[in-house]
Amino acid sequence: MNANKLTLRIMLGMILGIVAGYAVNSMAPSPDAAKEIAGYFSLVSDIFLRLIKMIIAPLVFSTVVSGIANMGDSKAVGRVGGKAILWFVTAAIISLLLGCLFANVLQPGAALNMPLPPADASTNLATKSLTFTNFLLNVFPKSVFDSFASNQILQILVFSIFFGLAIAALGKKVETITKFTDDVVHVMIKVTDYVMQFAPIGVFAAMGAAISTQGLGVLLTYGKLIASFYSGLIVLWALLIAAGWIVLRERVFKLMSLMRSVMLLAFSTASSEAAYPKTMEQLEKFGASKRITSFILPLGYSFNLDGSMMYQAFAIIFIAQAYGIHMSIATQLTMLAVLMLTSKGMAGVARASLVVVAATLPMFHLPESGLLLIMAIDQFLDMGRTATNVIGNSIATAVVAKWEGELSATVEDDETVPEQAPALAHESA
Repeated sequence: MNANKLTLRIMLGMILGIVAGYAVNSMAPSPDAAKEIAGYFSLVSDIFLRLIKMIIAPLVFSTVVSGIANMGDSKAVGRVGGKAILWFVTAAIISLLLGCLFANVLQPGAALNMPLPPADASTNLATKSLTFTNFLLNVFPKSVFDSFASNQILQILVFSIFFGLAIAALGKKVETITKFTDDVVHVMIKVTDYVMQFAPIGVFAAMGAAISTQGLGVLLTYGKLIASFYSGLIVLWALLIAAGWIVLRERVFKLMSLMRSVMLLAFSTASSEAAYPKTMEQLEKFGASKRITSFILPLGYSFNLDGSMMYQAFAIIFIAQAYGIHMSIATQLTMLAVLMLTSKGMAGVARASLVVVAATLPMFHLPESGLLLIMAIDQFLDMGRTATNVIGNSIATAVVAKWEGELSATVEDDETVPEQAPALAHESA
């Protein structure tokens, strides 16, 4: 499907979803009735998200294995991974500092005129398991079948790396498996195209469900918080694009043009998984080799969540302001260091950013119940941070491809299939 047509269809679906949700919210005889109707919207959006989740594990596995098998050696994998991690860490630091800066300058929680939740209120978020020790343990799968069944991207990535390196080491002895994996990639991309045809319907239902239960009024009630957060996101987008321009020059704007439909999909569904397959497809059209894209993108989904990182710093300071609790600069810097570690456990955790915030609040003597203040509008904040994650990961992948000489000089048309990029050059021993 042409990317421009998909963008228009998704945008239309989002607008119609808002209209339908507003109609339900304003015309329903009671909040319970609106909630019941919203449940039917949610059913449709959940079906679409299940279709997306259905293809994530085989798509990640096949593309990573195919990419590494064609790299040829472990040195290339280590070199590419090292460059990616360097970019990820730098982007994370900038995102955290920006969230901290905007919360301090705009003070969205300083004049909060609403009753605060009781100190013993519960958010019902599972935070006890979110520790750096548990994160390290959870990186390595105890059963590859369990990892595939639960879409644990980081665990699938680890297994895929080992599997791909084994294929590369055995070479011609397993060329049948190599060819089979390459063929699976093509099949999964075609399956992705089929699933993406339902994206506008999924977007319509997701927006309808959110507005049906909360109405447009919630956007006005939390107007300053939402405006402050999105102002910070816009600046973060500008910084990420500027960083991409340093490496990619004017081609970064073509990349953003290709990613429009993906960002809109991520924004409207608030789901990184929904955006993953299309992100990979658009990056290949941009000219990034399949080997780089298939390796860096899954890695980025675990380590390069720029929008989520900014949100966590922003949300914690907002809660402190809402309670009138002063956080010194030293305390805030310590908080950022903690978030750099705890946020790496986000992959596979339900309502991940909220869980990270809830786990971090007690460390700085802030009431966890303060998170209830923003849970009502988290869907709208999540939309922005998810779209930002897509921007960050697409630029990171393109930059690493450029550094590795794996970015073709031309951009493929939306109606054509990208040509195979040349294999990664092996480093001399």
